[in-house]
Amino acid sequence: MAARLDIDRGTARRWRTRFLQRRLDGLSDEPRPGAPRIITDAQVEEVVVRTLEEVPQGATHWSKRELARRVGISPTRLCCGSGGPLCCSPGARRTSRSFRTRC
Repeated sequence: MAARLDIDRGTARRWRTRFLQRRLDGLSDEPRPGAPRIITDAQVEEVVVRTLEEVPQGATHWSKRELARRVGISPTRLCCGSGGPLCCSPGARRTSRSFRTRC
């Protein structure tokens, strides 16, 4: 089964065991370790929609601070370098160093 799905054998074994023990309820994703998310799915959606569909008045693109203020979260929470949903800096390269310095 693992080869057919192109997944690790241990992963296939774990999901099969969950299914055998709890049937369909066992196939739902289990809670992840670590602190719970602070940003809601609705806030992430709002950030994405605003970024793609709106331009702030008097500007060519969203600044991190303005976008965070409009959505109701802190600018730090918005940024990828701090585990946020996305980095809104235009031209930011996909390296952790640029996320930390540009966000």
